[in-house]
Amino acid sequence: MSQKSPSTAFTDGVKEALPFVFLVVPFALLFGVVATEAGLNLVETMGMTVLVIAGAAQFTAVALWVENAPTLIVILTALAVNLRMALYSAAMAVHYGKAPIWKRALIAYLLVDQSYAAAALKFEREPNLTLSAKLAYFAGVITPIAPLWYLFSYIGAVAGSAIPPEYALDFAVPITFIAMTAPMLRSLPHLIAAITSVVFALAFAWVPYSLGLMIAAAVAMGAGALTEIVLERRGRVIHE
Repeated sequence: MSQKSPSTAFTDGVKEALPFVFLVVPFALLFGVVATEAGLNLVETMGMTVLVIAGAAQFTAVALWVENAPTLIVILTALAVNLRMALYSAAMAVHYGKAPIWKRALIAYLLVDQSYAAAALKFEREPNLTLSAKLAYFAGVITPIAPLWYLFSYIGAVAGSAIPPEYALDFAVPITFIAMTAPMLRSLPHLIAAITSVVFALAFAWVPYSLGLMIAAAVAMGAGALTEIVLERRGRVIHE
């Protein structure tokens, strides 16, 4: 097992999370502004920020609410957007499954795109880290991310329309996801899934209540899985 101490792992986590700060801050500001402009008061905005702590799902829910979508559609679509968290949890269970239940519960709450992306890459690069080092690393990653998400959501909600539109805070949304997903596109199935999702999201952009995104996600997952199966079968044939 790696002899890296928890304190060193924690410091690594903080350092490797710092680039995300430049994306989390405008992302959080933008959500605060959008939520208040959509009619949520400060308590409702911060309640969603703290309880949901999932930017994509929060933006989706607010956008659908503005479109006067039925409540059931809002809930189901937000859940569909957050289905990736189930995949994140399954991947992290391999590393944190033996941790005390309260620590696993805390990790589950703080398992966001950025903390998952950083942890997944770290544990792939350093597979022999001890459990305590992995826990410390995760704590380090989330330390600069979660507080800034809460703080700047609050600032955005309070400032509201006072933030000049020329600041173009909405750039943070696509850049955040590009920064997180690009390093993971290292295999053909991943690349096929990514391209398929883009193509189908554009093709079904006309579907009401942003349900085209759900269609695109389902097709993309199927395309990625099918590509992986084909590659595995070809590998077996070659070895036979």
